[in-house]
Order: sequence, then C-alpha cells, then structure tokens
Amino acid sequence: MQSHTNPHTGEIFPHAAVLVMAASRRGVDDPVAKLQDKSHKCLVEIDGQVMLERVLEALVDSGCFATIHVSVEGEDILRATPKMSGWLDEGRVVCVPSRGNLADSVLYAVEQMPDPLPLIITTGDNALHTPELLQDFMRQFWATTEDGAVAFSSEEVVLRDYADSGLAFHQLKDGGYSSCNLYALRNRRSLKAVKVFESGGQFGKRHMRILKAFGLVPFVLYKLKLSDMRGLVASIGRRMGVTIAPIMLDYSYGPIDVDHKHSFDLTEATLIKRREAAGN
Repeated sequence: MQSHTNPHTGEIFPHAAVLVMAASRRGVDDPVAKLQDKSHKCLVEIDGQVMLERVLEALVDSGCFATIHVSVEGEDILRATPKMSGWLDEGRVVCVPSRGNLADSVLYAVEQMPDPLPLIITTGDNALHTPELLQDFMRQFWATTEDGAVAFSSEEVVLRDYADSGLAFHQLKDGGYSSCNLYALRNRRSLKAVKVFESGGQFGKRHMRILKAFGLVPFVLYKLKLSDMRGLVASIGRRMGVTIAPIMLDYSYGPIDVDHKHSFDLTEATLIKRREAAGN
C-alpha cells in the first residue's frame, strides 16, 4: 500500500484519497451565498478568506493526502482565488464535475479518480476543521477494520465551547451526537453505503430521511432511543450490508458547518479568536 509522509512532522499516513463535496444545492438562493451575493456558499469570505480555500488548506496542511479532489460544477469555481488556482496548477487539487445528487457525485468521482480507495469524504463548508482534527480522524480510521467510518462529536463536547451552536443532535441511549461531516470508505463493498446520500443527508434536521435511507429497524431504534451510537451504527451497517465504525472526535467545533447566518457568525467569531490567539 502506498503511503504519504506529513512534510511538517514526518508522520507516515497510509494512502487515502479525499473528496470534498462543494457543489451548490441551492445556488444564489442559499442563505449563506446570499450574505455576500455569491454563486456558491463555499465561495463566501469568512474572516477574510474564502471558505472553500480554508477547507482545502486544512486538508493540505494535515499532510494526510497527496491529492485533494473536489466535487463541484466546474473548475472555474476553484479558480476563485490565487491560492486555489495554484493548487490546481500544481496538481495538489483536482476538479471532478459534480452530478445530480451527493450519491451520484461520489460514485462518479470514484470512477474518475486513479486510486480512489480508501476514500475520505468531507464538505466545502466545514470551515473550522483543522489539520489536527483531520489527523486524529485518520489515525482512528486506520486503527479500525470496518468497511467504513463516520465521525461524530458528542453533545457534551460541543456544548463545552458552543452553548448556542444551534446544532441538531442525534439523541440516543448513551447521549447526544452530531456528525462532523467526515466519512471514510475503505473498500469497494463500502460503496454500497453511498446510496444513503441520495436524499441529501442532513439526517439530524430531517428525521424522516433516516427511515427512507436506513429502514424501519434503525429508525425505531433511533426515535425511541433504544440503542447507543455503536449499536445504531452497527444496525445501519447490517441494513446496507457493510460494517461501519463510529469515530468520536473530541473537538467542540468538529460538527459546526456553515448553513445559515447564525453558523456563519459563530464560525467567523471562532476563526477571529484563533487568529488573534496566534498573534496574526
């Protein structure tokens, strides 16, 4: 298996491809895009830097990936800033045209990528993700043997720093959890799990999508809080014919993505604090 060495620390990570989902579902009607009259919400500037550039920068700086693929409508979107354009020219970032929905976009990207598995999937609006969070996720993923993995932070961890996050937590037998928009597909079998994104995801906000995507048993376990997180994920995996590992990330900002003005303001305030703490 190929490996990739982190140029900053010398740590060796086994090969994994990464795909950033950055296509616009609502275009100019997206509430975040409207804040700055952008065509895509991932192109809004947040604390002086385009959001998608922040996401790509964290992936580059993590040292976990040799090449970053971005699922988006066209390469012109990735030419929006000099830094992103430079990554394209260097081959660090590669554009993969998006398709009709998230599932189709992922499966199409897998067909286009030269060495697509294992595949890490994230989104273009998780502007708070850091190299440290990504490295932690990868270390935990490589320690598992399941076909796939999904990252969560607990409600307790999130509320430690963000009492007003506005996040929708999955309330289960062992507490509340929110997805960090980080997914791992280890092998060809794990691609069967991609179909759950045909409806667009966002299961914490739209519970009926859980019934449609995962079936009746996981839905009942979820709604009645009859299972803990590990048990629920195992039940979902059995439904899809795969094994899935829940990965817990101890980062309060992990699940915060930019979906509306409140999460934009929350994210920007956090980024400003980080910059000031770093003396920039």
